[in-house]
Order: sequence, then structure tokens, then C-alpha cells
Amino acid sequence: MGRLIKHTKRRKDYLFAVLFLDLDGFKMINDSLGHLVGDQLLVGVASRLEKCLRATDTVARLGEGSIVARMGGDEFTVLLDDLKHPDDAKQAAERLMKAVTAPFMLGGREVFTSMSIGIALSNASYEQAEDILRDADTAMYRAKSLGKARYEIFDADMRASVVARLQLEMDLRRALEHGEFHNVYQPIVSLAAGQIVGFEALLRWQHPTRGLLGPEEFIMVAEETGLIRDLGWWNLREACRQMTEWRAAYDAYSQLTMNVNLSPKQFLQANLVQDIGSLLRELKLPPQALKLELTESTVMGDPSAAVEMLQQIKALGISLAIDDFGTGYSSLSYLHRFPLDTLKIDRSFISSIAPGKTRKLREQFFPWH
Repeated sequence: MGRLIKHTKRRKDYLFAVLFLDLDGFKMINDSLGHLVGDQLLVGVASRLEKCLRATDTVARLGEGSIVARMGGDEFTVLLDDLKHPDDAKQAAERLMKAVTAPFMLGGREVFTSMSIGIALSNASYEQAEDILRDADTAMYRAKSLGKARYEIFDADMRASVVARLQLEMDLRRALEHGEFHNVYQPIVSLAAGQIVGFEALLRWQHPTRGLLGPEEFIMVAEETGLIRDLGWWNLREACRQMTEWRAAYDAYSQLTMNVNLSPKQFLQANLVQDIGSLLRELKLPPQALKLELTESTVMGDPSAAVEMLQQIKALGISLAIDDFGTGYSSLSYLHRFPLDTLKIDRSFISSIAPGKTRKLREQFFPWH
């Protein structure tokens, strides 16, 4: 790469790009299915990547300087040489992402994954190969923070956002200890009866300097750092405690349920079912009062293992829901495999409905609004 950097200083029209690739959710796959399956997945991904590139492009495992099929680690770099236009790098990234979307058959299981990509385009200001790699890495983290399974091109503003993210991570580590989190409770209304039948616990962070933060501000960082385990458990315990208190204080609340989101990392914890059972017994909360919500990507990472875990949770008497259905990997054909009680359709399914039709639906189902 050093040779190419020198080339850009001699020829102003010369363009190359570095792509920094990272598999989304690889640690979850590794932890749930084992390192052997994780290594097989990397080999499969590497094979697909190589088929997408030109003969003049270079693919290497980060830090190894070797061919892509070598095992270990889930980050790759791709060097795209002698590009005609910056859009060529975007098109290459799109091909690479598409290449890994089809399921991998590993050990008799269907394993799904996706990829986040950061792109750094060459320019005359780069002096060292490490600099352009750093910027491609920064762009990759931006792609992950914006929802994963996408690519981002580096720009100078990204460095400032990286510094801000590091500060947020430090603040997050302190927040639980200092009691800065609390739940707010969104009512769930029965359209048929026109009355509240339950609540959903929504986590909020009262940041000491930034004010009230919603989950979109910090959940991604909590997932990436592993802090989501402690944070998610606090959310679950506090929601169950609150429902126990309400049911004891108000006769009208005795049949209400509490929905709580369960993160992918919580779902993978070995003692999750036992811990939830112990919590319900401690609080004397009937299992029927609790409904756990998972995203479809949580259960589609390893459908077979997910079915087993979901069945264990159902055996406790707890209800299950898939949240934001339609935004991940699954389809309606997969639903019969999971013991679900509720399917929460993502808003994108109705976002294209004309305002007039939306208003009529609202008047039909929410006449008291």
C-alpha cells in the first residue's frame, strides 16, 4: 500500500480505495455455535469475497498480510487498485455485502450473517498505510453505528464522532453504578376492548450533561462493549418489580402484562432461563404477567438453538414476541418454527400508506383519540 500512496502523489488522477470489512454478530455466532463453526463461517465468507473481486484487487486478513481464507478473526481488508471513479468502491462494497447475505450451511445448520464496510478513498494527504487503514476502520464503525449491514465512506467529521463514541462508552460504564437509568412504561391498548391490557418497559438514560437519552443513543454501544448484559438485566428486574407493585396496589392491574426487550447477548447467556425463573419467584410475579420481546435477527442467527431456548422460556409460562418483524433476515415461512405469541410488524410496512388512509385507520381503531 505504501507504493500506492506514493503513486497518488505523482499522479493526481490516480485513485485507489481501502475497504475495512467486519462481520456483524460474529461473536454471537462464535459463542453460541462454537469456534469451529465460527472458523468455517470465516472460510466460507472469504471464499465468497474472493469471487466478487477483480484479479487486480487484493484481499487480506487484517494484521496477517495473508490470503483471505486463513482462519482467525472476523475483520478483513480489501485494496481496490486503480479505480476509475469513487463510485467503483461503492459498487464493490455492495457486491461484497450481497455475497454474504445468503445462508451458510455449517454443521447441518443454516447460519446467517451480514457485513459492515468502511471505505477510505486515497488522496495526496496520506503518508502512511496505517493512516488510510485507520480511516477505513473509522468508517466501518460508523456503518455499524447506523444499523450494520451497510457501508460508509470516510470523511473528516468521522474522527470527531469516534472521540464522542469513546466518551459515551466511558459514561455508560459509570451510569449503571450511579443509578442514571430508569424505565418509562408505554401502554399497550386492546383495539377490540378499547382499554389498556399491559405496558412495555422502555429504557431511558438520564445523562448528567446531555439530558434524557433514548435507547438509540446508547444501546448499540452497550451491545458492542458487552455492557448490555448488566443493563438488560437491570431493565428486566426493574420492569418486573414495577409490575409486581402495580398488581399488588390496584385490583384493576391484576391481569396486566409487562413487555420487556431481550438483547441478543442476554439471549445467549447460559443461565438465562434459570435466572428469569428465580427473579419471578423472588418477586412473586406470575410468569403469565411477563412477555419477552426479541428481534428477528436474534433468533435467526442460529434458528435451531433459538427454538430450544424459546421453548425453555415458554415452559416457564412466559409469553414471547418478535419485535420489528420485517427488518432482518427471516420471512413468514420461518415463523412456524418458533413458539411465538405475538408478531410486532415493523412500521416500514405501513409507512407508505397515504395520510388519508392512515387517518381513517386511526379513527376506526382509536375513536377516543
